Amino acid sequence: MKKYISIATLSVALLLSGCTKLDQEFYSSVTPDTFFKSEKDIKAALFRPFTHAKWYMGEDRWRLQEYTADNFAITTKGRHWYNGGENERYHYHRWTADDNWIWGSWRGTLMGVALALDTKSDLSKLDYGKFALSDERKAADLAQLDALIAYFYLRGLDYFGGMPIFESLDQESLPRNSDQELFAHIEKLLKAAIENLPAKKAGDKEEGAIRKAAAAAMLAQLYFNAEAYIGKAMYAESQKLAQDIVNKVYGDYSLDTKWNGVHGFKNNESPEIIWSMPSEFKMLEYNWFYADFYHYNTKQFFAQDMGGNNGAHLTPSKKPNGSSYDVDFKLGSPFETFDQGDLRKAPYVYHGSDQYEGMFIVGPHKTPSGEAILGGEEYKDKPLNFVDQVGRFSEVGPGKKYSSIDQLPSKMSEGEENTGIRLVKVPIPNLANNTLRWGADMPIIRLAEVYYMLAECDFRLGNKEKAAELFNTVRKRNFANAADPNPVTSANMDKYRILDEWSIEFLGEGRRRTDLIRWKAFTTEKWWDHNPSTSAHLNRFPVPNQAIAGNSNLAQNPGY
Repeated sequence: MKKYISIATLSVALLLSGCTKLDQEFYSSVTPDTFFKSEKDIKAALFRPFTHAKWYMGEDRWRLQEYTADNFAITTKGRHWYNGGENERYHYHRWTADDNWIWGSWRGTLMGVALALDTKSDLSKLDYGKFALSDERKAADLAQLDALIAYFYLRGLDYFGGMPIFESLDQESLPRNSDQELFAHIEKLLKAAIENLPAKKAGDKEEGAIRKAAAAAMLAQLYFNAEAYIGKAMYAESQKLAQDIVNKVYGDYSLDTKWNGVHGFKNNESPEIIWSMPSEFKMLEYNWFYADFYHYNTKQFFAQDMGGNNGAHLTPSKKPNGSSYDVDFKLGSPFETFDQGDLRKAPYVYHGSDQYEGMFIVGPHKTPSGEAILGGEEYKDKPLNFVDQVGRFSEVGPGKKYSSIDQLPSKMSEGEENTGIRLVKVPIPNLANNTLRWGADMPIIRLAEVYYMLAECDFRLGNKEKAAELFNTVRKRNFANAADPNPVTSANMDKYRILDEWSIEFLGEGRRRTDLIRWKAFTTEKWWDHNPSTSAHLNRFPVPNQAIAGNSNLAQNPGY
């Protein structure tokens, strides 16, 4: 567990309202001079937009990154999860400007900017000396807000391209700035923030604040994907920043020695975390994914009291007849992408006292005491068995729809309640240890990502040997005695091996779409039940029709 930062709660109405102008009245009868009474008030205001960021980093933003890509799907399971075709539209790249995930992400991006600008306006007017706080502290607080604004805009650039650039709260109905202008604005904010943010010292715990290395890593991310954003490759610039972070120029970080050190209940103590969002039971919980992923009876597996909705799972590695998809396409099949012996590939088991192993729910579903967990739909009152396949196996047999498994189709409409392997990236304790529930913080940036950015930059710039060494430096912790059976080498490293490495290390961390786009694979490659559109405009989402209805100055993205 960790010390919980003080964050003012935002109203649901504020988080869910539209955003066509940024001059909302957050305080109607107070000014900064009268509102702030202590340093505690300053901290509460400073971290208020971080509350919105916590919401923003999950849910629909995660869904846009993962359900449109090759590693995850929400299949229709009998009478469940068709959702008016929503899940299929994203999987098949047929979304529209009226889809809710897209509208929520456009709105959420600009709301985050608005909240950070509002706080920045208040704190910039405040005399920190009245609270015995230095000018350096004030500059650092304002730099955090600049970096947070840059984060929201960086995600917006990734999803939509150019967005309206707001720099004050009194602007409204602005047109979209160009991709290049938004890129330059993000770059300017991050460069300025780096100068004034504090650097992490050895032993410091993460409590949600943005430090110098986090801003530097965001700038490296901006350059890393610059070719997709503005049509200009900037791998050398990203490489320089990544190398400096590894060399501790921006603070003291090191790779965790354990694969789950960055994901476990005490991950705020991990030396690898560069920026994370605090989480704690009954407070700012990192819990949104539970309902999407887990069967409603999986609470028996966890020995918990939380019911799931049984929606999402990994895309299958195997056809209904058990043969592999590896001869059909080179992307997806995430479970089989993990090597045998990888400690992460083991089934999830909670051992108590914050100790656990593995990160998948796969195979026969059982309680901690070994009793079979029963289904309630296709396998009502029968033992559940989660398979790395998609197909209506319950409809095979004499007198049924299919006479043999070989006849089974495998596609988005053909799921069952036991379809697909489930990811447990965030550990779940049992009720006996319920104080640990949601005790794992949400990693946003970690040093392993910096290593992988550096490795890919080195590969692209011609240094395959160094790239392989960097990948393997991270990989080795995932095997007993660091005995990696399949290390990256100059000979086996290509586009697909590198995409596999990103998939394995960052499975379920909300980045897959961006990686595929950087490798020009998002609209050109095939994966399970997905044929390439070859339509490059789909690398960006449309500007939502609701946004255009509220601001007629907004231009739609090409192709929509």
